[in-house]
Amino acid sequence: MMRRSRGLSISLKFTLGYFLFLAFGGALLLVVIWLFLLRYVPDGNLGLTTGFIPNRSDLWRAFSPHAARALIFLLLLALIGGWLIARTMLAPLKRITAVTDAVAKGDLSRRINLPGPRNELSKLADAFDGMLDQLQAHVDEQRRFAANASHELRTPLAITQTLLSVAQQQPEPPSRELLEKLAVLNTRAIDLTESLLLLARADARAFEREDLDLSLLVEEATETMLPLIEERNITLDFNSQPAPTNGNFALLLQLVSTLLHNAIVHNGGPDPHIWIHTSLNAESVTLSMENTGAPVPAETLRTLLEPFQRGAARRHDTERAGVGLGLAIAQSITRAHAGKLELTARDTGGLRAMVTLPRGARTA
Repeated sequence: MMRRSRGLSISLKFTLGYFLFLAFGGALLLVVIWLFLLRYVPDGNLGLTTGFIPNRSDLWRAFSPHAARALIFLLLLALIGGWLIARTMLAPLKRITAVTDAVAKGDLSRRINLPGPRNELSKLADAFDGMLDQLQAHVDEQRRFAANASHELRTPLAITQTLLSVAQQQPEPPSRELLEKLAVLNTRAIDLTESLLLLARADARAFEREDLDLSLLVEEATETMLPLIEERNITLDFNSQPAPTNGNFALLLQLVSTLLHNAIVHNGGPDPHIWIHTSLNAESVTLSMENTGAPVPAETLRTLLEPFQRGAARRHDTERAGVGLGLAIAQSITRAHAGKLELTARDTGGLRAMVTLPRGARTA
């Protein structure tokens, strides 16, 4: 926090400014009266023998006391009125400051909720409340994520510790079956840790960008997973159009690979299919990926993008269980590239994933 020397309050500055403004106005009025009125009145004895005609000095003596009293009254009114006006106009700032101090101390539930018509201060207060709403939602999400991550990491580690304790009590060396279980658990913990690091990297947006073609990333991911696609007898329909965008090669490749792997392992039916389509629009590029499979309930669809959320079929299928971070990572990567990821259930079963990213320069 920047250190600042103690200075005058805004209320006092406003009051002094109002006071000096009226003082300057009163003095200017006296100067105008002198320059454009009294200076043209002769001074001294006007040479008249009868009657009384006031000269310049007479007018000044008669006028100046009243002018001085009026000016003093005006200046006192400026001080009092300026102070009251300043307090009234700056009262919302005190309310904003009080909420800011409370938030700085950790109370994210406070809001300004400034009443009154729309003006500069009310727009500031509304923007601050909106920022606090987003911050509160982000903090709640991070707390849920930390709790889920701790739970997911604790499970394989606890099982590993139990298996090792049992093995230590056995006189004979560990069996091959035990070693395989430990290897699986260790792999799961490593995968989860790497997924957490990747998710944190995407959320922090700490990556370099370059111009690339999303359709080429789809081709690379498809080529890598082609053996898995052929093993499951999945028909792949790929309609590729150039889709130039700007982003991080590794993260966007991870995004495409995650969606493709999800479409492969959650495919099903008598005629399994995957449809992939990339397209170029006026200001964006899109990647559409659909797969056949079991119907996806609406309540499950709403949670698929949240960390550590898995459908019932995934929880009971060890081959497809994963760590529950795949689609959450895809969501974070998309957001980090100023894009949007939408999931919709297909009427005939399966899932449709639609990624929209800002359009970039065409690559060679």
